[in-house]
Amino acid sequence: MRLILASGSASRRAMLDAAGVPFEAMSPGVDEEAAKQSLRAAGCLTRDLADALAELKALKVSNRNSGALVLGSDSIVELQDGRLLDKPENREQAAEHLRLLSGRRHYLYSAAVIAESGQPVWRFVDRATMHVRPLSDTFIDTYLDREWEHVRWCVGVYRVEGPGAQLFSRIEGSQFTVMGLPLLAVLDYLRTRGILAS
Repeated sequence: MRLILASGSASRRAMLDAAGVPFEAMSPGVDEEAAKQSLRAAGCLTRDLADALAELKALKVSNRNSGALVLGSDSIVELQDGRLLDKPENREQAAEHLRLLSGRRHYLYSAAVIAESGQPVWRFVDRATMHVRPLSDTFIDTYLDREWEHVRWCVGVYRVEGPGAQLFSRIEGSQFTVMGLPLLAVLDYLRTRGILAS
């Protein structure tokens, strides 16, 4: 059986590659921002929002590829006061996001949904608690000089597998979740489906 990753995320592709998972990647072509706004307006909780967006991506690709397992995933950053961070629109907004995160705790939800023949057949949502150390404006400017091209599409403006690790004093939760995919749970399900050896 084929596994399709419904994502253009380099980080998610790299995780599956490194874990030795055979897959192909397809962009789901979903208007994430419109979907997110609609779900927020309906009062969707953060955890459920990540899950719904992951499902939307999985179903979009599954409807075009019957007979394959399609993995959709999404990550949401929630501040302590319940506000959600979106991907920065530009470098100035990215710096603003980092100042907002500085010295505070926030939560990162990563959801994975697997669809088959246009129906969701498995789902998992994980949460990591991220403790950002106090960041100086000088550090933020230097960090963005170095990392902007890599983090411009990242909702939290960090790659924890790279220099983004310097932003944190502590992380509670799986590094895979922080990187955008609850990988261990996904691998476990793929073993039950025979895509990976058990």
